[in-house]
Amino acid sequence: MNSLIEEEFPLHESQSLRYDLMAALTDRDLAYQLPGDNPTLGELCQEMGELEHSYIESFKTLKFDWPNRSTEPEMATSVDRLTAWYRTLDDEFEAVVGAFSEDDLHHKEIDRGDGVVVSAYTQFQIYREAIMMFYAKASVYLKALQKPVNDQWRAWVG
Repeated sequence: MNSLIEEEFPLHESQSLRYDLMAALTDRDLAYQLPGDNPTLGELCQEMGELEHSYIESFKTLKFDWPNRSTEPEMATSVDRLTAWYRTLDDEFEAVVGAFSEDDLHHKEIDRGDGVVVSAYTQFQIYREAIMMFYAKASVYLKALQKPVNDQWRAWVG
């Protein structure tokens, strides 16, 4: 077992907010789109799942590729489908990271492209930052929809 598994998984604080978000939403909410060139809230949520998948693959292949858009546009229209998908992704992420030794976390390198190479440990930290950026974006949608947030969301996101 490595330190990320011991300290970060399941990603209690950061990943659990995504389930709080899903619990606050309806399928109708997922269709909401902010003015301008913005995705629907459902598309934003789907994009986060696609990004998590890309991070999972980067731990498998040691190469990070930005996600391609999913061929399942209906995913962005269903809170239940998104929630189930997130759980599957989270379980896979934990299994993949759990296969790394502590030494692997700090010495195996992941090529992020354009000459940027980081340790597996740093790649995980970058992923956590991506989660927080997703929550910041989702927070704008929640405010526009006048959705209440729980205390944990307020403490972590605002």
